[in-house]
Amino acid sequence: MTKRRVSWRLVTCLSSPKFSLNVLYLLVTLFLLLQIWSFHITIQPILLPPSLLTYLNHHHQQQPEVFHNETAYLVEKLRESVTFLPLKDLRYSNKPLEGHTWFMSSLYDNQTKGEVQYQEFPSESSKGRLLCLKGFDDHDGSWNYYALAWPQALPVNATLKKGLTFVSYNHYDYGNMWHGLSSMVPFVAWSLRNQCEKPQRWVLYHWGELRFNMGNWLNEIIRATYGQELDILRFVDEKTPVCFEKAVVMRHNEGGMSRERRIEVFDLIRCKARNYCNISSSKTSKPRIGMTLLMRTGPRSFKNVSAVTDVFERECKRVEGCELKVAYSNNLTFCEQVELMRNTDVLVSPHGAQLTNLVLMDRNSSVMEFYPKGWLKLAGVGQFVYQWGANWSGMRHEGSWRDPVGETCQFPDNDRRCMSVYKNAKIGYNETYFGDWARNVLGKFRVRTTEDVVVRNRDGCRC
Repeated sequence: MTKRRVSWRLVTCLSSPKFSLNVLYLLVTLFLLLQIWSFHITIQPILLPPSLLTYLNHHHQQQPEVFHNETAYLVEKLRESVTFLPLKDLRYSNKPLEGHTWFMSSLYDNQTKGEVQYQEFPSESSKGRLLCLKGFDDHDGSWNYYALAWPQALPVNATLKKGLTFVSYNHYDYGNMWHGLSSMVPFVAWSLRNQCEKPQRWVLYHWGELRFNMGNWLNEIIRATYGQELDILRFVDEKTPVCFEKAVVMRHNEGGMSRERRIEVFDLIRCKARNYCNISSSKTSKPRIGMTLLMRTGPRSFKNVSAVTDVFERECKRVEGCELKVAYSNNLTFCEQVELMRNTDVLVSPHGAQLTNLVLMDRNSSVMEFYPKGWLKLAGVGQFVYQWGANWSGMRHEGSWRDPVGETCQFPDNDRRCMSVYKNAKIGYNETYFGDWARNVLGKFRVRTTEDVVVRNRDGCRC
């Protein structure tokens, strides 16, 4: 038989109906046998050694306790794993105020365009963790620390502070009226956006170093704004962490805030200060135009106070309804300063912290500022803070006069070493220039009052 014939017979056999039926019967039989075997195995008891059965039954009965122990173990490990980092990160000492700053450098701020930059704990960005602080060094911020911890797993020996805590970073000084106020403004802005919420306490840092007091003027401003005494937290020792049920951290002052938001804040501060001092905001209780010479003693004071006073008094008398007052802020209580600014429409003053009072005037009031020789070239951008402050609080900065005459420096005028000579120098005067300038400012203000541009504060405050 040839190979071709054998192949043909094999193909014919496989393709026959009888062969197909036989294959089908075989498959069905195998399926039924497998099903019977499977059912038989399932209903048979599982035979295990008696000792193993006893262990499994005992483990099942003890499961809740085991679960509890495992949870406690994990919580303890979380507590031990909380990592404290230096508040002042020396890696960023060359750019301490940029981006995340050198204060709490591992964390980033929350910010919406035009709003204040801040951090809040707990929050979505902190994954529900609380802020914890440790250390009480007031000379080196790198020896004070921060960490984030879960509420159920706070660091060992930690104290939990209930309520809202404001944590403030100030790169400059809480004693200076302007620098202190700049560090407070973002907190007031945050409160305005959060149902006027008040802090139970404050934690103050300067370069990561703890501070325990503020200047009296700023203290009074905070007391007036929040209607309560200022409580500044003091840490027990360097090893005991303090965690906060809720904390808000500010480290950029007003950075990122729009002018509209800043004006809202200063409107509230002004209104609260007047209410705190029981000073009416009604239009009938003040002169038609109030001009105030707010003087200084010592550095950056006028060399000839009487001559300067005579110039402004003469120009004020030429304007109907104008009243001139001469005052020294260091001789006035906080409420006396608030009342003085309430009655001031044109503020005349040398550059200095006393000019911070300008935020307490009615909106659209005017400011005239004076500098000693040398400041324009050497003082840096900080010399413009009251120009910015006037704009941010809704006032009008009417320019500055810079004394061209002053102390002689042994170095060239643009040498920064000369700033030590010019910084605390006294200011002369130019009778003609001062007279023309005062006449112009008073004239513009008088026009604004007739056009009803000056905005008077209402007695009712937003918060």
